[in-house]
Amino acid sequence: MTESLWPDSVSIADASAMTVELTDEVLSLLLAPPPGMEARVYEAMRYSALSPGKRLRPLLVVAGSRLFGVARRSALQAAAAIEMVHAYSLIHDDLPAMDNSDLRRGRPTCHKKFDDATAVLAGDGLLTMAFEVLAHPDTHGDPGVRCELISALAVAAGGAGMVGGQMIDLLAEKMPALDIGAITRLQRMKTGALIAFSCEAGAILAKAPAEPRTALRGYAHDLGLAFQIADDLLDVEGSAEETGKPVGADAAAGKATFVSILGADRARAQAELLVDQAVAHLDLFGQRAELLRQVARFVVNRRT
Repeated sequence: MTESLWPDSVSIADASAMTVELTDEVLSLLLAPPPGMEARVYEAMRYSALSPGKRLRPLLVVAGSRLFGVARRSALQAAAAIEMVHAYSLIHDDLPAMDNSDLRRGRPTCHKKFDDATAVLAGDGLLTMAFEVLAHPDTHGDPGVRCELISALAVAAGGAGMVGGQMIDLLAEKMPALDIGAITRLQRMKTGALIAFSCEAGAILAKAPAEPRTALRGYAHDLGLAFQIADDLLDVEGSAEETGKPVGADAAAGKATFVSILGADRARAQAELLVDQAVAHLDLFGQRAELLRQVARFVVNRRT
């Protein structure tokens, strides 16, 4: 390990704050606007990628990288790439053709700040730049590792992952209410796939063997579902001031969610059970995985 990501003992609050600072430094450098007319799309990309947020996915990347002694530079490159993909997904998700949202993270959405066409291009730019970042030698000296990262993120973000989940979500608005199995599959694709990549990126960077990768996949699977249940609860019980985005949208659209099917109390209990299961997957790593355990508990207790 060339540089320590954090001190040996760190709270989730400190780790989260440091992740935001370090990831945003990398994003700011990568998204520096060029001098030409194309600078406008970079401004829109920066507006969304550097907007206030928890940087949960980068936090998972660096916390997982910490388990294997991955160099800071490598971990932060991967963290920046996943945040670019996440930001792209939010830009497109907010468009009038999708969720038609005006507010994101307490600010006007990208298409409201700029315009619809610029927002589409900003999302496209962030998605493609994410793969450019992963392909760069700064991310890892071994081309094979870079190729594995690119392949894993492509699967997580594409039709078998996030994009496919979003398609199912759109179709579900015009179909009879989905059952709990269908909703679980939808959210595993739409939300869980990127979370899974974030959890495993450090293991890929470290060329870790199968056993720890399997443990991290199990953790990510349960964490992703717990995260979505918490999101569903916030949409019912939270406020726009807390979440930084409109609430009640799922109910207004008639969408089936974990909360609409299970009820708030059962959904909350299910999220807690999933967190317990996620944490159990980390036994293999002992005390080194304490931060990932804290992340799992944070996910179900957050108010944003």
